[in-house]
Amino acid sequence: MEKKVRLRFAPSPTGALHIGGVRTALFNYLFAKKHNGDFILRIEDTDQNRYVEGAEKYIIESLKWCNINFDEGVGIGGDFAPYRQSERKKNYKKYADKLLKENFAYYAFDTSEELEKMRADLKKAKVKTPQYNGITRVNMRNSLTLSADEVKKLLDNNVPYVIRIKRLIILQMS
Repeated sequence: MEKKVRLRFAPSPTGALHIGGVRTALFNYLFAKKHNGDFILRIEDTDQNRYVEGAEKYIIESLKWCNINFDEGVGIGGDFAPYRQSERKKNYKKYADKLLKENFAYYAFDTSEELEKMRADLKKAKVKTPQYNGITRVNMRNSLTLSADEVKKLLDNNVPYVIRIKRLIILQMS
């Protein structure tokens, strides 16, 4: 059985839809339609700090104005709902738990201020692209640097966290 082509556009509701977003949506829409497939609109609303009220509606209206109509998505539904990323958390929880259990991921409890300080320190040290990686994470507040009791206490007290994927470095020995 041949699989149906499904392409999606997943803008963030952090402001007006810009021309680069319209371009991406148009390319995905045209490709899907050329191959008798579906075009899906999923709203990537996980960055609640930058969320702009009304932006989602504006995005949908802009796509309609451009005659880029989606087959599934916010406002019309479909077989793979929900179409807002924030509403899909429970779908991903079992996978996140599995990654944590198998030691491919870890809890990170760093505050915005701690992350900013880490970036500033790296910039001072003339690091070109400051990032949270295998080197910097050893100095941060996460389940790799804290005791199991400390992690349990933070989780029990509902301290905000993110789950970070461990980057695996594979060295080839010759």
